[in-house]
Amino acid sequence: MNLRTRLRQEALRAIVAEQPTAAQRAARAGLSAAAIGYGAGVRLRNVGYDLGLLRIERLACRVVCVGNLTVGGTGKTPMVIALAQCLTKAACKVVVLLRGYGRAGTAVQVVSDGRDLFLDWRGAGDEAVLLAKSLPGVPVVVGGDRVAAGRLAVQRFGPDTILLDDGFQHRQLHRDLDLVLVDATDPFGGGRLLPRGCLREPVTALTRAHAVILTRTDQASELARLRRYLEQLVPGIPQILTRHHPSALTDLAGGEPQPPESLRDRRALAVSGIANPLAFHRTLADLGAVLAGSLAFPDHHAYGPADLAYVEASAREAGAELIVTTEKDAVRMSASSVSWPILTLRVDLEITEGADVLKGLLMPWAGGTCG
Repeated sequence: MNLRTRLRQEALRAIVAEQPTAAQRAARAGLSAAAIGYGAGVRLRNVGYDLGLLRIERLACRVVCVGNLTVGGTGKTPMVIALAQCLTKAACKVVVLLRGYGRAGTAVQVVSDGRDLFLDWRGAGDEAVLLAKSLPGVPVVVGGDRVAAGRLAVQRFGPDTILLDDGFQHRQLHRDLDLVLVDATDPFGGGRLLPRGCLREPVTALTRAHAVILTRTDQASELARLRRYLEQLVPGIPQILTRHHPSALTDLAGGEPQPPESLRDRRALAVSGIANPLAFHRTLADLGAVLAGSLAFPDHHAYGPADLAYVEASAREAGAELIVTTEKDAVRMSASSVSWPILTLRVDLEITEGADVLKGLLMPWAGGTCG
């Protein structure tokens, strides 16, 4: 574990501690001071774009952005997959564009041309590889400079729609539609800005959104209260409700998919290196799995042989029958490094309310309806 990851984990422990130690209280004070400076910078930057002082670049195609206000864990990847499938079904030429978080370097690169995968997760990032594998026929491009990446995508693939994954704060690139995801189980990451909390910018930034997509609504205890708050904060902006629907279990080593219901009453060790492991654990519990234990690695963790040996030892110690991980984690694991079967839980996004509203927002771009 590198120093940056260790410091981030210690900061998170200080933030969430119910009975903080003296050191954690001191860390909170430092993080709060840093958050004041961060917030001032964010507000100044947004004012620059709002007043036209900072230039916004346009691409020669439509841009639909899927973003959020907090750091990770809201379900952007399943949402991008669902939108890309919807748009391609409506005869749109789609390219997915994202930064490629966790990869080596920031250069603009083509991950997939819709047929062939040119980079592994180390060169592309786990999310980019997962999107490329989940969306045959849809090119995927990564780049720290989203404008340059978008221009390459337009020149190389001639799309009529670019899906910008995690780009709500990347205001340099013009977008025609901003869809902002809010996790209904933890809407605003404690309500504090980075690094004291998980907010990338103030909640009032939702006024830039064309629609708010509420995720994990089936797991939320105060959904009605959240909806009333959003109605007051951004009146007139549509709220679309979704849930994460487990659709299949696949073995990391291959083989035929199994139904998620096959986890019922089986002792499972949950292994994840994602931003929101608790949501993964809740999903397993909802499927009836008996959680024998859990291992939460840092977000985008690169699993080496030693890590996987530790996972297997933990499964034996916990008396687990099987190991279950997420699709993003599976991208970063090697089946050849394990002797235990590791099952990957596939989760799709399902719209439970507002499907027609979303279709209406996409209609000018899709040239038809989304099935």
